[in-house]
Amino acid sequence: MLITLGPISLRLGRRAVISTAITTLAALLAGAIALTLGDYHVPISDVPAALLGQSADRMTNFFVGQMRAPRVLLALIVGAALGVSGGIFQTLTRNPLGSPDITGFTTGAATGALIQIIVFHAGALATSFGALIGGLATGILVYLLARGGSMNGTRFVLIGIGVAAILQGINTLLIVKGSLAAAQTAAIWLSGSFNATTWNTTYVVTALVLILIPIALYYATPLSIMTCGDELATGLGVPVARTRIVLLAVAIALVAVAVAAAGPIGFVALAAPHIARKISRTSGAGLLGAAATGALIVITSDIIAQRIFAPTQLPVGVVTGVAGGCYLVWLLANQWRTQRG
Repeated sequence: MLITLGPISLRLGRRAVISTAITTLAALLAGAIALTLGDYHVPISDVPAALLGQSADRMTNFFVGQMRAPRVLLALIVGAALGVSGGIFQTLTRNPLGSPDITGFTTGAATGALIQIIVFHAGALATSFGALIGGLATGILVYLLARGGSMNGTRFVLIGIGVAAILQGINTLLIVKGSLAAAQTAAIWLSGSFNATTWNTTYVVTALVLILIPIALYYATPLSIMTCGDELATGLGVPVARTRIVLLAVAIALVAVAVAAAGPIGFVALAAPHIARKISRTSGAGLLGAAATGALIVITSDIIAQRIFAPTQLPVGVVTGVAGGCYLVWLLANQWRTQRG
């Protein structure tokens, strides 16, 4: 099935279309449920009116429209951004571990944020800007160290792991040397959370992601062709070097924006593309499916984080970290069994 929207053309199998549609609907349904949950319960039938500010109850308008809606939308957008970013990294590196969580980009974004929090005692806006710069700088560094005539996935991942280890040490040093108040702020930020979400943050992040994801989708077909190898892709007319640089820039920007908005939310970029491919039974990039799956993972994790120990709220990064860590162990064990077999 060929889907065309302006300059963007995507060829998807029937199962991929159906699975992506179902996953998207599930994410939207989870978002709608999240709007009703909390200490102030709102019937789901009242949600549409409250979103428009037309509910008869002013408190309902406030809680749904100002407190929960920006959080839900940001969770969906951040999840989609992480899913697409992970799909690009894994496809370019041809390595299931090629995600920003593993290769250091998320850690680099955290380093940029920690410098702002602990060294400069900056506010939320400057912290987000620091995370953005840190993620982009780490991406450029890893690419320059790993670049060669073609993308060597193993080299890219190993260099990324090394850079991540160095940055993690720097992050620990920053926290240890900082004041108690700054260290507490840093610890909260590092856990990944949507608790401080506002409409202003959501608007900015949504605008940036809606610019970046269409660029990724525009290059989705060349990206899928590149999975067959650089030589074959070049023979089929794909400008391999340019496509790789553009897609890496988009993937790094997506994860940097996501981390800047909500802090490091681990393992979503790693797990979402894998799950999307298993559901759709495809081997290509599957960026739309990865976006929908990432959105579903993050919004579901945020609901669990809010309600599992209510009224105490956990950071969403705690839930994704536990689930993602289990998934990583399963993935590595499965790869080991496959190689032995």
